[in-house]
Amino acid sequence: MRPFIELLPQPRRETLPWESKVGGFPYLPLGMDYPKAPDGAPLWLLAQLNLEEMPVLPPFPEKGLLQFFIYDDGFYGLNMEDPFDQSRFRVLYHAEVRKEEALLERDFHFLGEARFLPIEAGVSYPLEFRYGYELAPPTDYQFDQLLGEGFFEAFGEGQWEIRSRYSRAVLSSRHKVGGYAFFCQEDPRNPEDPMDLLFQLGSSGQFNCMWGDMGVANFFICREALQRADFSRVMYNWDCY
Repeated sequence: MRPFIELLPQPRRETLPWESKVGGFPYLPLGMDYPKAPDGAPLWLLAQLNLEEMPVLPPFPEKGLLQFFIYDDGFYGLNMEDPFDQSRFRVLYHAEVRKEEALLERDFHFLGEARFLPIEAGVSYPLEFRYGYELAPPTDYQFDQLLGEGFFEAFGEGQWEIRSRYSRAVLSSRHKVGGYAFFCQEDPRNPEDPMDLLFQLGSSGQFNCMWGDMGVANFFICREALQRADFSRVMYNWDCY
């Protein structure tokens, strides 16, 4: 069983620059470069998490602001050959958060219009948080290690029915920080390079988010890097049905 933070998107509204939210415009101190792709196109804010607003979840930092940006293209900034390539997605961490709007960028007209984003461009859905626990799903790459290889085979002919029931029973929120990841297809992680779930956002009509055909996006990080608040090496993945 593993702790996680469920993300609870609230109705759309204008938000303060440092609030936790899905979409909208980012917290950006004046003078700081806006994140861009190699072609010079600005990335778009997918979500930002004010860690002071979140329940404590070690080894996540207890303060600061964590941001996730993606590129406006058909792959949502994912490099299929190298999911660690942050040239078209970006994870930024602000250790100190300035809560004075005069010190922050407020004009984002340069972003223009978006064509392919999985979320509504420039629209903010503030986030609330709920602490919980969840069990490992069969799709997790560590499942056999945690529950034993061939766990469901012990049920003989009923193994697929038991597996299906177990999968439904342990399914928790698709929007979360920490915990176990959800996949529409297969877990892309390499067991020889262990990575924990950093952030996950699934498709939802509640806040007009759609990854392909009802898909989900995940961001992963190694535990040691998270303990150091080093977000330079993050694995990005999204898949759909």
